[in-house]
Amino acid sequence: MIKKLDTPLTIEKTQMLKAGEQIELSGTIYTARDAAHKRLVYQLENNKSIPFNLEDNIIYYVGPTPAKEGEVIGSAGPTTSYRMDPYTPKLLELGLKGMIGKGNRSDTVIQSMIKNSAVYFAAVGGAAALLSNCIISSEIIAFDDLGTEAVRRLRVKDLPLIVAIDTFGNNLYESEKANYRKK
Repeated sequence: MIKKLDTPLTIEKTQMLKAGEQIELSGTIYTARDAAHKRLVYQLENNKSIPFNLEDNIIYYVGPTPAKEGEVIGSAGPTTSYRMDPYTPKLLELGLKGMIGKGNRSDTVIQSMIKNSAVYFAAVGGAAALLSNCIISSEIIAFDDLGTEAVRRLRVKDLPLIVAIDTFGNNLYESEKANYRKK
């Protein structure tokens, strides 16, 4: 059964999600990859403002391709998440409640997710063109000099995701590996 989930992503919502559940996400999310994460954390550590409020928000680790004529955005598939791990605990402490990417996360990030009641969603890699169909608007809001890695505000409708790691630390990457080995 697929659950419908709308932003903002409150603690009440995160605590109801379980690793392995399929969801369709609708609402506003933000994009940021490695270079943008580095700048966001630098600004926060130097008491400067950042381009969006982290509280109850979601960051999608994506660097979309340029949009074709008449389209909102180009292909928009997830990037490998571990590259954001050095920056993630700081963002979680400041209220970030969800991340979207692909691949496992470090123990440090998972412990921070548990402490801050956050979740990690996996988007299917290799389906970038299909995922972009769920994006109904895209606006660069910061770091436009980073090109595809600029921070964007996206509006999404029924973006298909899987809860990969829940607020209790249940980790689909680990549990499914164990299940596979049992077969």
